[in-house]
Amino acid sequence: MNIFRYIPGAFPWIVLSASCLALYHPPIFTWFSGQWITLGLGGIMLGMGLSLRLEDFRRVTQTPKWVLTGLLLQFSVMPFFGWLLGILFDLPPFFAVGLILVSSCPGGTASNVIVYLSRSNLALSVSLTALSTMAAIVMTPLLTSSLSGNEIDVNAVGLFYSTLKVILVPVVLGVFLNARLTHHTQKIQFYSPSLAVILISLIVASIIGQGKEIILSSGLSLIFSIMILHLIGFLLGYFLSKILLKDEAVSRTISVEVGMQNSGLGVVLAKENFVNPAVAIPSAISSLVHSLYGSLFVALFSGKSNGASAEKSIQ
Repeated sequence: MNIFRYIPGAFPWIVLSASCLALYHPPIFTWFSGQWITLGLGGIMLGMGLSLRLEDFRRVTQTPKWVLTGLLLQFSVMPFFGWLLGILFDLPPFFAVGLILVSSCPGGTASNVIVYLSRSNLALSVSLTALSTMAAIVMTPLLTSSLSGNEIDVNAVGLFYSTLKVILVPVVLGVFLNARLTHHTQKIQFYSPSLAVILISLIVASIIGQGKEIILSSGLSLIFSIMILHLIGFLLGYFLSKILLKDEAVSRTISVEVGMQNSGLGVVLAKENFVNPAVAIPSAISSLVHSLYGSLFVALFSGKSNGASAEKSIQ
């Protein structure tokens, strides 16, 4: 039995277990800090790049309405509600900015796993993840700095260069290696999702362990705001795309892409660009919350009879 075959499907429970252990005894995970977190995310993004081919980007020209709808909802619904919920819950400035930051991040590899398990449109999910990741080089710093206002000093230029470093370089390298060394990368691709799960879990647990006291003392309002944020992302992503596109599998896919953020990226950007370490905590909790929602999404939709349409690639 190859354990790597089952790790991606157990993603929510691995993250939850690691987070609980981090709250119980932080040193189990707090060693994974500093450059380890940056390198960990770089490894995740490299793995994503290794799973992509140039054909994945060419699909955009075949179904531009699907892709544009997904990108529009990705960078409008979540950032707006991230900003609004920070106000409604009267979050401290460092939490409010952290919430805006993670809500302005692109979709991550976890969304691809959830789309696959829920029998939605995997080809569209991969395309949206790739394109939102590239768009995030500009959109994430722009949205974070614009929506944060005077809450806290946001280094937009620093965010831009950090995003460029942790997204563009490893993803492009992965795509290049996949194109030139296909035979070798195919062997690695099998392990990439499992490695991503392990690295995301280490990143999340480390941040939660480091912020244990802050989370326990003032984390309830933050947790509720994050739970509502991702629930809104899933719901509006589904219903708005269903109204606009009238395709079940596509609507489910966009719902997952909008509802699940690249929280690991949020953690790294927060750690590299803000003095207060608490800015990274919303991203860490976000990873746990959207993973649990994702598992519920799979339970709701994986058995649907119309899931067969999910196996179709973009036409």
